[in-house]
Amino acid sequence: MASPLKQIQVIPLASESFGVRSMCTLVKTPDVIILLDAGVSLCPWRFNLPPHPLEFQAIKALREEIAIAADKSQIITLSHYHYDHHTPVFEDWIVNWTSQRETARQIYENKTVLIKNPEDNIKGSQQKRAVKFLKTSAKCAKSVQKADGNVFSYGNTVIYCSKAVPHGEDNSSMGYVVMTTIEYEQERFMFAPDIQGPIVEYTKQEILKTQPALIMLGGPPFYLTGFKVKEVSLQNAVSNLGAIVEAVPITILEHHTLRDQFSKQNLALVQSRADQFGHKLLTAAEFTGHGNNFLEANRENLYQMFPPSEKFQLWMKTLNNKVICKPPM
Repeated sequence: MASPLKQIQVIPLASESFGVRSMCTLVKTPDVIILLDAGVSLCPWRFNLPPHPLEFQAIKALREEIAIAADKSQIITLSHYHYDHHTPVFEDWIVNWTSQRETARQIYENKTVLIKNPEDNIKGSQQKRAVKFLKTSAKCAKSVQKADGNVFSYGNTVIYCSKAVPHGEDNSSMGYVVMTTIEYEQERFMFAPDIQGPIVEYTKQEILKTQPALIMLGGPPFYLTGFKVKEVSLQNAVSNLGAIVEAVPITILEHHTLRDQFSKQNLALVQSRADQFGHKLLTAAEFTGHGNNFLEANRENLYQMFPPSEKFQLWMKTLNNKVICKPPM
């Protein structure tokens, strides 16, 4: 897909349309290389099933891509402290595909890390994870700076970090995230992870005020309808997303939305609105010219169409014992 940006190169690395939970994206300008939200995860249980071997193959490959991108980068951002947006230090071969300390060290060592403020607008598990990050990975970084509401300049490249906005619904137990806008000579790319639509009005207004030519955002979580997210919130998310695709030439829609098999049908009105204005609504895979690989949303079908090996099925039986060994693939 041809980008409207000429000086800013946007390269999605890992996402739901690539088969994992992530929004990790590499951004290059003539001045600096920035790695946004260097994390990747799998859902440990969906449809009462652990990840399929194809999901483990995907996270293994994409972990390697993120590591390569980190080596090239000077700046790493951390929009919030969920593990699909930053890399933890413990060993885990089921959800995060991480070794003890080494995976995280390779990403953050000698980098400038722009982090969600760990002391303000933060709740619950995110607050605990922020403390862990500061005690571990932050120690090997070149510098760690609070992102919320701040501006960072590198030559002619300016990185604008928003004030904290809700992770979905206002006052949600999920907490808050920081959106990032990268500008070079009037070109603007905006990265808005986990805003879930956005659901809240003032997040939408912040996006429209920024006037990006290209945005990647986390869309409405249709798969959580009724038990974790209110129906009215999803209606607000769809309405707000419609206003964004009307204003922004290219919207890369990712994350929670694509965990639902019926995401395309759920967004039919938004797609129509984008078409009406000659704008594009794409997944990260489509933006990079690849086919979609919705593995989590199709996990149940994967187990039926591609039954795992006997070795894998034996490994599955050990999951209740908090196994940490790699699955046979």
